[in-house]
Amino acid sequence: MENKAEKVKPYSKEIDKKQQVEKMFDNIASKYDFLNHLLSMGIDRSWRKNLIELLSETHPGKILDVATGTGDLAIQTSKALPDAKITGLDISQGMLDIGERKILKNNLSGKIEMVNGDSEAMQFEADSFDAVTVAFGVRNFENLNKGLKEMNRVLRSGGKVFILEFSRPRSKVFGAVFNFYFKYVLPLIGKITSKDPKAYKYLFESVQAFPAYEDFLQILQEAGFKSNIYKIQTLGICSIYIGEK
Repeated sequence: MENKAEKVKPYSKEIDKKQQVEKMFDNIASKYDFLNHLLSMGIDRSWRKNLIELLSETHPGKILDVATGTGDLAIQTSKALPDAKITGLDISQGMLDIGERKILKNNLSGKIEMVNGDSEAMQFEADSFDAVTVAFGVRNFENLNKGLKEMNRVLRSGGKVFILEFSRPRSKVFGAVFNFYFKYVLPLIGKITSKDPKAYKYLFESVQAFPAYEDFLQILQEAGFKSNIYKIQTLGICSIYIGEK
Protein backbone atom coordinates (compact mmCIF):
# COMPACT_ATOMS: atom_id res chain seq x y z
CA MET A 1 0.00 0.00 0.00
CA GLU A 2 1.27 3.48 -0.86
CA ASN A 3 2.29 5.66 2.07
CA LYS A 4 1.84 9.30 1.04
CA ALA A 5 3.46 10.48 4.29
CA GLU A 6 6.83 9.37 2.91
CA LYS A 7 6.58 12.22 0.39
CA VAL A 8 5.82 14.84 3.06
CA LYS A 9 9.09 16.50 4.15
CA PRO A 10 9.82 19.26 6.67
CA TYR A 11 11.86 21.59 4.46
CA SER A 12 12.62 20.65 0.86
CA LYS A 13 11.26 18.20 -1.69
CA GLU A 14 14.74 17.65 -3.11
CA ILE A 15 16.65 16.52 0.00
CA ASP A 16 16.16 13.04 1.50
CA LYS A 17 13.46 12.96 4.16
CA LYS A 18 15.72 11.14 6.64
CA GLN A 19 18.27 13.96 6.63
CA GLN A 20 15.55 16.57 7.07
CA VAL A 21 13.88 14.74 9.95
CA GLU A 22 17.23 14.44 11.75
CA LYS A 23 17.86 18.17 11.29
CA MET A 24 14.32 19.07 12.36
CA PHE A 25 14.50 17.13 15.63
CA ASP A 26 17.97 18.46 16.40
CA ASN A 27 16.54 21.97 15.93
CA ILE A 28 13.53 21.53 18.20
CA ALA A 29 15.07 19.18 20.79
CA SER A 30 15.33 21.81 23.54
CA LYS A 31 11.61 22.66 23.29
CA TYR A 32 10.28 19.26 22.26
CA ASP A 33 9.00 17.98 25.62
CA PHE A 34 7.52 21.32 26.63
CA LEU A 35 5.64 21.72 23.37
CA ASN A 36 4.49 18.09 23.27
CA HIS A 37 2.79 18.37 26.64
CA LEU A 38 1.50 21.89 25.97
CA LEU A 39 0.07 21.18 22.53
CA SER A 40 -1.60 17.95 23.63
CA MET A 41 -2.74 19.54 26.91
CA GLY A 42 -0.95 16.72 28.71
CA ILE A 43 -3.08 13.97 27.18
CA ASP A 44 -0.01 12.46 25.49
CA ARG A 45 1.02 11.02 28.87
CA SER A 46 -2.22 9.05 29.12
CA TRP A 47 -1.76 7.72 25.57
CA ARG A 48 1.67 6.40 26.50
CA LYS A 49 0.25 4.95 29.71
CA ASN A 50 -2.39 3.07 27.71
CA LEU A 51 0.31 1.65 25.40
CA ILE A 52 2.39 0.56 28.40
CA GLU A 53 -0.60 -1.21 29.97
CA LEU A 54 -1.01 -3.23 26.78
CA LEU A 55 2.74 -3.87 26.63
CA SER A 56 2.78 -5.04 30.26
CA GLU A 57 0.44 -7.91 29.42
CA THR A 58 3.25 -9.52 27.36
CA HIS A 59 5.78 -9.40 30.25
CA PRO A 60 8.73 -8.32 28.09
CA GLY A 61 12.29 -8.60 29.40
CA LYS A 62 14.05 -6.70 26.60
CA ILE A 63 12.32 -3.76 24.90
CA LEU A 64 13.44 -1.63 21.96
CA ASP A 65 11.94 1.86 21.83
CA VAL A 66 12.31 3.04 18.23
CA ALA A 67 12.43 6.79 17.49
CA THR A 68 12.77 7.24 21.23
CA GLY A 69 13.41 10.99 20.98
CA THR A 70 14.00 12.39 24.46
CA GLY A 71 13.01 9.07 26.00
CA ASP A 72 9.53 9.88 27.34
CA LEU A 73 8.07 6.47 26.49
CA ALA A 74 11.22 4.60 27.53
CA ILE A 75 11.29 6.33 30.92
CA GLN A 76 7.55 5.86 31.52
CA THR A 77 7.90 2.19 30.53
CA SER A 78 10.88 1.63 32.82
CA LYS A 79 8.97 3.01 35.79
CA ALA A 80 6.04 0.70 35.06
CA LEU A 81 8.21 -2.33 34.24
CA PRO A 82 11.26 -1.98 36.51
CA ASP A 83 12.68 -5.40 35.61
CA ALA A 84 12.77 -4.69 31.86
CA LYS A 85 15.93 -3.70 29.99
CA ILE A 86 15.12 -0.92 27.51
CA THR A 87 17.11 0.30 24.52
CA GLY A 88 16.10 3.65 23.02
CA LEU A 89 17.06 4.24 19.38
CA ASP A 90 16.94 7.58 17.56
CA ILE A 91 18.56 9.29 14.60
CA SER A 92 18.74 12.68 16.33
CA GLN A 93 21.67 13.06 18.71
CA GLY A 94 20.19 16.32 19.99
CA MET A 95 17.10 14.47 21.21
CA LEU A 96 19.17 11.64 22.69
CA ASP A 97 21.35 14.08 24.66
CA ILE A 98 18.27 15.46 26.40
CA GLY A 99 17.01 11.93 26.95
CA GLU A 100 20.27 10.94 28.62
CA ARG A 101 19.92 13.82 31.08
CA LYS A 102 16.34 12.79 31.87
CA ILE A 103 17.43 9.19 32.46
CA LEU A 104 20.11 10.34 34.90
CA LYS A 105 17.60 12.58 36.69
CA ASN A 106 15.24 9.61 37.09
CA ASN A 107 18.03 7.26 38.28
CA LEU A 108 17.41 4.86 35.39
CA SER A 109 20.89 4.70 33.88
CA GLY A 110 21.22 0.96 34.45
CA LYS A 111 17.86 0.21 32.91
CA ILE A 112 17.72 2.38 29.77
CA GLU A 113 20.42 2.63 27.12
CA MET A 114 20.18 5.38 24.48
CA VAL A 115 21.63 4.56 21.05
CA ASN A 116 22.09 6.74 17.97
CA GLY A 117 21.00 4.85 14.88
CA ASP A 118 18.79 4.54 11.83
CA SER A 119 15.40 2.92 12.46
CA GLU A 120 15.40 1.63 8.88
CA ALA A 121 18.82 -0.06 9.19
CA MET A 122 19.24 -1.09 12.83
CA GLN A 123 22.54 -2.30 14.24
CA PHE A 124 20.90 -5.00 16.38
CA GLU A 125 20.96 -8.72 15.69
CA ALA A 126 17.81 -10.57 14.65
CA ASP A 127 15.51 -11.88 17.39
CA SER A 128 17.05 -9.54 19.99
CA PHE A 129 13.96 -8.08 21.68
CA ASP A 130 10.74 -9.29 23.29
CA ALA A 131 8.85 -6.14 22.27
CA VAL A 132 9.29 -3.04 20.14
CA THR A 133 7.57 0.24 20.93
CA VAL A 134 7.24 3.45 18.90
CA ALA A 135 5.48 6.65 19.93
CA PHE A 136 4.83 9.17 17.16
CA GLY A 137 7.82 7.99 15.14
CA VAL A 138 6.77 5.82 12.20
CA ARG A 139 5.11 8.79 10.49
CA ASN A 140 8.59 10.28 10.03
CA PHE A 141 10.17 7.25 8.34
CA GLU A 142 11.58 7.78 4.88
CA ASN A 143 10.58 4.22 4.01
CA LEU A 144 7.83 2.96 6.31
CA ASN A 145 7.83 -0.63 5.07
CA LYS A 146 11.59 -0.89 5.49
CA GLY A 147 11.40 0.43 9.04
CA LEU A 148 8.60 -1.95 9.98
CA LYS A 149 10.47 -4.91 8.48
CA GLU A 150 13.48 -3.96 10.61
CA MET A 151 11.28 -4.01 13.72
CA ASN A 152 10.05 -7.43 12.69
CA ARG A 153 13.62 -8.66 12.16
CA VAL A 154 14.87 -7.66 15.62
CA LEU A 155 11.80 -9.09 17.40
CA ARG A 156 11.91 -12.64 18.69
CA SER A 157 9.28 -15.06 17.40
CA GLY A 158 6.00 -14.29 19.16
CA GLY A 159 7.20 -10.82 20.15
CA LYS A 160 4.96 -7.83 19.57
CA VAL A 161 5.25 -4.30 18.23
CA PHE A 162 3.27 -1.49 19.87
CA ILE A 163 2.93 1.68 17.80
CA LEU A 164 1.31 4.91 19.01
CA GLU A 165 0.65 7.28 16.13
CA PHE A 166 -1.62 10.14 15.18
CA SER A 167 -4.72 9.25 13.19
CA ARG A 168 -7.58 11.32 11.82
CA PRO A 169 -10.81 11.45 13.85
CA ARG A 170 -13.70 9.80 12.02
CA SER A 171 -16.27 12.19 13.48
CA LYS A 172 -16.82 15.05 11.00
CA VAL A 173 -17.42 17.59 13.76
CA PHE A 174 -14.49 16.59 15.96
CA GLY A 175 -12.37 16.03 12.86
CA ALA A 176 -12.97 19.63 11.77
CA VAL A 177 -11.91 20.91 15.22
CA PHE A 178 -8.85 18.64 15.17
CA ASN A 179 -7.81 19.81 11.71
CA PHE A 180 -8.23 23.49 12.60
CA TYR A 181 -6.10 23.05 15.72
CA PHE A 182 -3.37 21.11 13.91
CA LYS A 183 -3.34 23.32 10.82
CA TYR A 184 -3.56 26.78 12.39
CA VAL A 185 -3.22 26.85 16.19
CA LEU A 186 -0.39 24.36 16.62
CA PRO A 187 1.94 25.94 14.00
CA LEU A 188 1.29 29.38 15.51
CA ILE A 189 2.31 28.20 18.98
CA GLY A 190 5.29 26.42 17.46
CA LYS A 191 6.32 29.59 15.63
CA ILE A 192 6.21 31.62 18.84
CA THR A 193 8.03 29.12 21.06
CA SER A 194 10.30 27.20 18.68
CA LYS A 195 13.12 28.29 16.41
CA ASP A 196 11.83 25.92 13.73
CA PRO A 197 8.15 26.70 12.94
CA LYS A 198 8.26 24.50 9.82
CA ALA A 199 8.42 21.48 12.13
CA TYR A 200 4.84 22.08 13.27
CA LYS A 201 3.54 22.74 9.77
CA TYR A 202 5.13 19.42 8.84
CA LEU A 203 3.31 17.74 11.74
CA PHE A 204 -0.10 18.64 10.32
CA GLU A 205 0.83 17.67 6.76
CA SER A 206 2.36 14.33 7.77
CA VAL A 207 -0.63 13.39 9.94
CA GLN A 208 -3.00 14.12 7.07
CA ALA A 209 -0.99 11.93 4.71
CA PHE A 210 -0.34 9.01 7.06
CA PRO A 211 -2.34 5.79 6.52
CA ALA A 212 -4.43 5.10 9.61
CA TYR A 213 -6.72 2.41 10.99
CA GLU A 214 -7.29 -0.53 8.58
CA ASP A 215 -4.85 0.95 6.05
CA PHE A 216 -2.02 0.82 8.56
CA LEU A 217 -2.98 -2.70 9.64
CA GLN A 218 -2.52 -3.77 6.01
CA ILE A 219 0.94 -2.18 5.95
CA LEU A 220 1.84 -4.05 9.15
CA GLN A 221 0.75 -7.28 7.50
CA GLU A 222 2.85 -6.52 4.41
CA ALA A 223 5.84 -6.03 6.72
CA GLY A 224 5.40 -9.53 8.16
CA PHE A 225 3.24 -8.92 11.26
CA LYS A 226 0.14 -10.94 12.11
CA SER A 227 -2.88 -10.70 14.43
CA ASN A 228 -2.79 -6.93 13.86
CA ILE A 229 -5.26 -4.74 15.74
CA TYR A 230 -5.70 -1.07 16.62
CA LYS A 231 -7.18 0.73 19.60
CA ILE A 232 -8.51 4.26 19.09
CA GLN A 233 -7.44 6.91 21.61
CA THR A 234 -9.32 10.14 22.45
CA LEU A 235 -11.91 10.07 19.64
CA GLY A 236 -9.29 9.14 17.06
CA ILE A 237 -6.64 11.81 17.65
CA CYS A 238 -4.25 8.90 17.76
CA SER A 239 -4.34 5.11 17.79
CA ILE A 240 -2.32 2.26 19.26
CA TYR A 241 -1.43 -0.45 16.72
CA ILE A 242 -0.33 -3.91 17.84
CA GLY A 243 1.23 -6.59 15.67
CA GLU A 244 2.86 -9.94 16.38
CA LYS A 245 5.86 -11.56 14.74
